[in-house]
Amino acid sequence: MGLSIYKQVKKDLKIKRVECQEKTITFEKLYKKERVDKAIQLLQTHNYLIHTDIEYSKLMKSNLVHHLNQQQNQTLFESVLLSYLKEAEPSKEKLVIDYYIYENDKEDKGKKQDGAKKYAGYLVFEFKLNKQVIYKIQTDYMKLDGSDISERMDCVMKSFTTLKGE
Repeated sequence: MGLSIYKQVKKDLKIKRVECQEKTITFEKLYKKERVDKAIQLLQTHNYLIHTDIEYSKLMKSNLVHHLNQQQNQTLFESVLLSYLKEAEPSKEKLVIDYYIYENDKEDKGKKQDGAKKYAGYLVFEFKLNKQVIYKIQTDYMKLDGSDISERMDCVMKSFTTLKGE
């Protein structure tokens, strides 16, 4: 009896809030629940700043470097953002969206599990107000050429914006 309860509790920890999170491994954490509605409102009214980076693999030959540079990355994310924006309302306060794309370095000897070599890389997003992290999410992308990165970016934005009112 005790073991079946443990299995049920453990299983519940893996429940994903948004359907798209089930497509690849995704972790999320809400740090400042009381600030999330304000952060989403700033996003929707065009009051945000974007900081981004790409970390290409170093030990193995990078696949992503031939398909996605920093400018393309920025343009890709901005095109994903369009569907989450409403009418612009100027504000002095800005939401900072700080994210990076990491290309999985499959030659890294530190990767001990075979599962760590199955994904092409991951995206990490932090949404910040006044230098404080409000929400953080990490999600894997699977295609070596990064062609599914925009889909994963969209999942990040769905995950963030569906926090409104929670």
